[in-house]
This record gives sequence, C-alpha cells and structure tokens, in this order.
Amino acid sequence: MMMPLINWWAVLVAGISSFVVGGIWYSPGLFGRAWMKDNNFTEEEIRKGGNKGKIFGFTLIFSLLMAVNLAMFLATPAGCPSECAAKPDIAWGATAGFLAGIWTFCAIAIHSLFELKPWRLICINGFYSMVALTLMGAIIGAWR
Repeated sequence: MMMPLINWWAVLVAGISSFVVGGIWYSPGLFGRAWMKDNNFTEEEIRKGGNKGKIFGFTLIFSLLMAVNLAMFLATPAGCPSECAAKPDIAWGATAGFLAGIWTFCAIAIHSLFELKPWRLICINGFYSMVALTLMGAIIGAWR
C-alpha cells in the first residue's frame, strides 16, 4: 500500500457515491418498501425515529473508511512489474469493489441469519453493499 498513490478526491467522491446509490436503492420505488416491511418499520418511525444527523454522519464516516480501505488495496506504484500487482483502472477497480462487496454481503448474511431476518432483507442489504462497493472501486480505479 502506498499512501501517496491514493487519489483523495477519488476517495471522497467514491465515499459519497454510496449515498447516491443508497438513496436510489432504498427509495420507495426500488427496495424501500420491502426493506421497511421486513424490518417492521412504519413510514412514521422512519420519518421521526433516530437522530438523522448522527445516522447520516456516521454513514458518511463509514462510507469514507470503506473507500479509503479500497483505495489502499488499489494503490499500486507506477512502474510496478506485472508480477507484483494489477494496475488500477476502471475494470480492476470495479472488480476489486465487487469482491469486497462479496465479503460484506457474507458478513451481512451471517449477522442477519442469527437475527432471524428474512432472505429478502439479507439480499436487499447485501446486494446494496455489492453495488455500492463496485461503484466505489470503479471511481477509484478510473480516477488514478
């Protein structure tokens, strides 16, 4: 890992991109209604429940940490021989993000199974993670 090789603007944009994906993914037009039903949430609870600043603030911090972590994996020194690592580009970035998404999908599934959550909810949350991380990786890989 080479910290000077990380494009911090790409990390910032990649971290923020998960908000865009989440806004679409969990919207009522896509998976929002199913997600609410499987969590036994009402619209009223969603609107009035929880500290929105805290929820979105920590979400941003965690999204940025995921993007930094992914950028560290993708940081390859220029001139590195082909045997040492793949050169980051949009395809390799998206692939690395997708593979990281598989890890998070599995972690979500494990926790959710012990919490007796339905498979539909596991898939909604797990596939969101895969899509968000794939996009993060593509952004970081393309913006190198």
